[in-house]
Amino acid sequence: MSDLFQLNLGPLRSDMSLTLHTHHAARVWHGRPSTEGKNGIIGLSGFVALINKIRRRAEQDDPYADFWMIQIQEKLESSKSELQDIKIRLDQSMSGLPDALSVGENVNVHPVTLPVFISSPFGFLAVYLLIAYDDIVRRLLLAHHTALMGRRDMEIWINAGGKVLRSLFGLAQRYKVSGATRDDFIVNNAVARQAREKFGELPQDVLEGARRSDYAPPIFLTPPRDELRGDRADDDIPNALRDGDAVMPEAPEGERYGSF
Repeated sequence: MSDLFQLNLGPLRSDMSLTLHTHHAARVWHGRPSTEGKNGIIGLSGFVALINKIRRRAEQDDPYADFWMIQIQEKLESSKSELQDIKIRLDQSMSGLPDALSVGENVNVHPVTLPVFISSPFGFLAVYLLIAYDDIVRRLLLAHHTALMGRRDMEIWINAGGKVLRSLFGLAQRYKVSGATRDDFIVNNAVARQAREKFGELPQDVLEGARRSDYAPPIFLTPPRDELRGDRADDDIPNALRDGDAVMPEAPEGERYGSF
């Protein structure tokens, strides 16, 4: 009887949203599109799109994609440490507040709440960094407002925190598809030789699959070679907001914040 009973279960889903209190953090989320005379700046949404691309290639047994996942995980960890250092120095400045003065948490009376659709652990780790940055900016603005910090120092630390995140996103932006798999390296065919020439040698433990990121996906069977030709080494950065832009509150100078 049990053999006749089939469960048609779909994937698990959970509604998620992110609340941001500062325009600085919202701009990091969205990035900046390229305009005449200005280069575009990749935001968190673009970072997530790139991570998904790298993850798909890692699933297809591309050792270079695995190596990029290792490097990005290390960058995520160092970025977290850098933001923590800023927070420690901010705590020192805020400790100058007299005990007799009680100051509540600095929050936006009209924060922006954004829907979150993320399918990779790296995406969530980046969101946690953005939340930390939003908190740092809120406290820096409060420190300046309460005369615990001058405007110049406040702007220096706000920019320093934003630079940490932009550096992380910029690392992912350098990724290029190799089009190779570990099977190519086993037989040392033309695809493997071309990948070595273009992207350099890989550490042996990465090439063998012995060392992978803590968040690397399981490896699935490699698709036929002709199916991989669609992934070119000079692929452009995916436009994460191409489909279904959410209309978000306007920021100063007309900036609009998107969803990913």
